[in-house]
Amino acid sequence: MWFKNIFIYRLPADYAITAAALQEKLALKPLQPCSGLDKQSRGWVSCRGDDRLVHASNGQILFALGVEQKLLPATIINRFAKERVTDIEAQQGYKVGRKELKDIKEAITAELLPRAFAIQRTTCAWLDTANGRLIIDAASAAKAEELLEFLHKTLDDLPVKPLHTELSPVAAMTDWLAGDNAPTGFTIDRELELRATGESRATVRYANHALEGEEILAHIAAGKRATRLGMTWNSRISFVMTEQLQIKRLEFLDIIKEESTTLADNADEMFELDFTLMTGELANMLTDLGVALGGEKAHG
Repeated sequence: MWFKNIFIYRLPADYAITAAALQEKLALKPLQPCSGLDKQSRGWVSCRGDDRLVHASNGQILFALGVEQKLLPATIINRFAKERVTDIEAQQGYKVGRKELKDIKEAITAELLPRAFAIQRTTCAWLDTANGRLIIDAASAAKAEELLEFLHKTLDDLPVKPLHTELSPVAAMTDWLAGDNAPTGFTIDRELELRATGESRATVRYANHALEGEEILAHIAAGKRATRLGMTWNSRISFVMTEQLQIKRLEFLDIIKEESTTLADNADEMFELDFTLMTGELANMLTDLGVALGGEKAHG
């Protein structure tokens, strides 16, 4: 349940939705199994394996999009198509053309899809109603957009915008490195990506490497800018920030997870405590990160 990679969106100041209202909306579009010739099905699923599509605590709301996909690799279709083409050419005495080959592949797909194995994946999202944020736990922009798109269809209108700050992440990260001066509450870790701004786009990456000294400063002086930077907040959460203000490889350090382990008596209590701790800590970290980046940029 602990989020690992997040995209951050801003809700309008006057936007409000209750957990009960969201549950009612999500229940209209639950995930249905792929049927017939469907290659994919999308819908809302439970975050914790019960019949509730929403989990809420202290103004924080957790929900999840489920996606079921049929596994039908092109290699399988091509293999069956090759066999069918061989039979047709042997029986009919002519070479199969491109159009007929395309028709054959479409026919094979229609035959195999109902029998194809289906896999399911889940993308979680968190509505931080106290701070007016929507946080999506996704490793790629495509999966975050997928959830946003389906949420728009479910709620009719969801006026979210990506979070933008007065200082760009690239400018801020570069300044922190150049001045060897992390913002208040943060420390700089041992991961960094520097990229040249010119046509070369030359890139230097450091992993598990000390980021002090002349070498880093020389790269910055030569025109390279920080596009990824590892950081830790208050010795409680470590992460990598990207140039798009995506937070990757979130790791809630042992001091946090130990709190839920020692306090919870069963799985339900563990889930509740994990969610409460995660949202509380992460909300505070994001607030501090916004301050370090000069505050949020006003939308026109």
